[in-house]
Amino acid sequence: MKVTIYIPTKDRKDILAKAVDSVLNQTYQDIEVIVVSDGSTDETENYLKQKSAIDNRLKFFIKTKSEGAPAARNLAIKHASGEFITGLDDDDEFLPNRIELFIDYWTFLKEHRITPSCLYTPDLIYRNGEQIAISKKLGHVGHEQIFEFNHIGNQMFAPKSVFIEAGLFDEQMPAWQDMEFFYRVLKLFGKASLLDIPTQIMDDTPRTDRISIKAKNRLKGAYSRFVLQHCQNSPRDAQLLYLQMFSRYYGIRPDLSDWVKFIRLGFWPKGILALFVATLRF
Repeated sequence: MKVTIYIPTKDRKDILAKAVDSVLNQTYQDIEVIVVSDGSTDETENYLKQKSAIDNRLKFFIKTKSEGAPAARNLAIKHASGEFITGLDDDDEFLPNRIELFIDYWTFLKEHRITPSCLYTPDLIYRNGEQIAISKKLGHVGHEQIFEFNHIGNQMFAPKSVFIEAGLFDEQMPAWQDMEFFYRVLKLFGKASLLDIPTQIMDDTPRTDRISIKAKNRLKGAYSRFVLQHCQNSPRDAQLLYLQMFSRYYGIRPDLSDWVKFIRLGFWPKGILALFVATLRF
């Protein structure tokens, strides 16, 4: 069973090379890697040409105009020849047995007549080259739980048909593209299952290109689009989603307008307490 791994990238040739090597060096060899260069102006194209000449499992697309990571992912997914698909960010890395473990666990579940919508794993969190934590995740995740937190993370493993039938990534989402896509997958195909072995190194080193992703205006735009599409008739789900903007990860402090908007959605003591804690935290 072939597995396609997609990697969107832009102007990060050196760290991209580490990501690509971590995939090509998997113990499970029936793979293809599709890198989409999203308007890169560095030496990314030359690197990909040279690397793919050495290993024909590496394929790539060069986009002269940047259209964002969701569009890059979608391009790779549409051209994937693998029966299964997963992704990798260009600043992260796979441990050598990640794909093999995914295939083995999927096969094991299938033999026991269990078909999850997708698989996901804990992550090894690194900062400045050193491991600082291992993420803890739920054993199973349903779509309702996505409102409270993105319990899956930034990557999932599933048949290509799941990606296609769920509608691919929303290219208009200014943030939370992974989380919104996972929500649609879980709602359409059922709960996701955890492979409880950390096999991905996730880089959390502070960088200037992460500031815009955590910008409040982008998060508010993503929140509004998420609510419009998925929870217009559920104020409590909208409140849960709203609270995600003020997690420690984003470092954003609620202001008066946030309080007004939150309370207008309904009186929820537990949620008000959470918003109060976030207000005092920073």
